[in-house]
Amino acid sequence: MSEFTAPEKDPKEMRHGFTTGACATATAKGAVTMLVAQTMVEQAEIWLPAGFYHTFVLVECEWTADMAQCATIKDAGDDPDATHKAKIVATATWADGEGIELDGGIGVGRVTKPGLAIPVGEAAINPVPRRMIRDAVASVLEEHGVSRGVRVVISVPDGEEIAKKTLNARLGILGGISILGTRGTVVPFSTAAYKASVIQAIRVAKAAGCGHLVLTTGGSSEKAAMKLNPELGEEAFVQMGDFVGFALQHAKRSGMDKVSLVGMMGKFSKVAAGEMMVHSKSSQVDFGFLSAIAAEAGGSERLREAILAANTAAHVSELVTEAGLSGFFDRLSEHVCRRSLEHIGGGPVIETVLVTMKGETLGRAEVSG
Repeated sequence: MSEFTAPEKDPKEMRHGFTTGACATATAKGAVTMLVAQTMVEQAEIWLPAGFYHTFVLVECEWTADMAQCATIKDAGDDPDATHKAKIVATATWADGEGIELDGGIGVGRVTKPGLAIPVGEAAINPVPRRMIRDAVASVLEEHGVSRGVRVVISVPDGEEIAKKTLNARLGILGGISILGTRGTVVPFSTAAYKASVIQAIRVAKAAGCGHLVLTTGGSSEKAAMKLNPELGEEAFVQMGDFVGFALQHAKRSGMDKVSLVGMMGKFSKVAAGEMMVHSKSSQVDFGFLSAIAAEAGGSERLREAILAANTAAHVSELVTEAGLSGFFDRLSEHVCRRSLEHIGGGPVIETVLVTMKGETLGRAEVSG
């Protein structure tokens, strides 16, 4: 999970791609077909949960009487996906008894913490891809009248390196990437995918026994938050991106006792005014509101007028700092707390910490729910 960034062009014009789960299903089908039929298979057609069939090109195909293996190269379309162009490999071998065994090999992470959809100790192959792979393999066995057991192992040769670009380790997924996908397709810059990662991170925090959750808007604010809360485990920190209201709602549902919001002036000035989706294209800074906060903090009329004429929230921060009105930031932080509690209908204690790009604390407040 990384900070959500909206696309510069219309998503409707962007090319969709395919998930690691879809790729794994196609290679599993190809490998088992080669093992059973003892013949070359250079493509595999599978049904995607999105509602259509798609044919995947298979590469590096090889087989013997006891083993078959093939791969496909993941195409994430126009999405800035860390797994774009990753090689997804499936190896099929005969197994003792009947049934289908599924596991992860090199580059597929293993679950080490509770709270995820997959039990501790299992390969990080999510439920929908697991079902897709099993269904595809079962169809091949049924088509060829085979009742022998088959073992399928999914590998991603560069998976461990790719995983370094994700937050898998924090979630307890070690040794590689996760095999993901609920629809089989990748929608460029999908907010649904980012929101799902936020929910997953909150569940892991809850399962780890965290009663205090820290929500940040990105990497820089998270670094500051970790310095402010050194006593908390890494599971307690969740990057919510622009989805403040969404993250707060799920934090409340998880039963957190305290939620800290750590971020910068630009986004939190919007939250203080009641905006819970803070991307620049979704909401604007209300300079009239910020001028009113300055009045609450005892700011001069000259300062209030300067704030009304400001260009950005960062500009407001500079004006307030130059005027020596430090109480402004505490007031703003208090408004963030109160608007957050109003949005979720009360519940946990809400703390807000306003920080600079350098991680310095500008203001702080805490309000009980």
